[in-house]
Amino acid sequence: MNRPVITVNGLNLWYGQTQALKNISLDIPEKSITALIGPSGCGKSTFLKTLNRMNDLVPGVRITGSVCYEGQDIFETNVNQLRKEVGMVFQKPNPFPMSIYNNIAYGPRTHGITNRQELDEIVEKALRGAAIWDEVKDRLKKNALGLSGGPQQRLCIARALAVQPKVLLMDEPTSALDPIATSRIEDLVMELKSQYTIVIVTHNMQQAVRISDQTAFFLLGDLVEYAETEKLFSQPGDKRTEEYITGRFG
Repeated sequence: MNRPVITVNGLNLWYGQTQALKNISLDIPEKSITALIGPSGCGKSTFLKTLNRMNDLVPGVRITGSVCYEGQDIFETNVNQLRKEVGMVFQKPNPFPMSIYNNIAYGPRTHGITNRQELDEIVEKALRGAAIWDEVKDRLKKNALGLSGGPQQRLCIARALAVQPKVLLMDEPTSALDPIATSRIEDLVMELKSQYTIVIVTHNMQQAVRISDQTAFFLLGDLVEYAETEKLFSQPGDKRTEEYITGRFG
């Protein structure tokens, strides 16, 4: 495994009285793809959102344990700085209702970049990084909502890349897409791992097998097993993992 970028120790999270994560500890290695799998409501999206403090926005959330990014406790870090380094792509493509160009330039502008030439370069680099530049370069002034689902999701990935994060969190980024668009996003994610650390929640176990380096299996708020993907799927160390991946429940 590569060196860890994010280290999680004894993480517990409650929504009000309900405990959603129970004593989770794991290391997320640099420039690799970590898949989070498990049935609905098992804590994987909650865990993902904890990594860039998206759960801060939920009333009644209580968290104990530690999450360190590059050795720094994320709960003591400036949240805007954290989210610049740790970007997020959601399940449903969510372009802003503005031009393709302004979608990508939005983040860099909020971080104080106003020079038009610099923004032009950032926009092109991000769109190229998300493998959508050739598709949209002649319609940058057009509304992003005019794109179909697959290109919209690649636009959202480009938007996340524009602020030059180190880590990309992806919450089921292909669940709303057709198989062809899904395949393009998977290819893109595999290309991006040479430059970024990627953590992806997926319901699709074949997807985890196809693209991830290591897989974490969550069940009812517990981290049941975390191992290299090939090993977890071929020789699971826990009976519950085996039952889940062979389709006996979930």
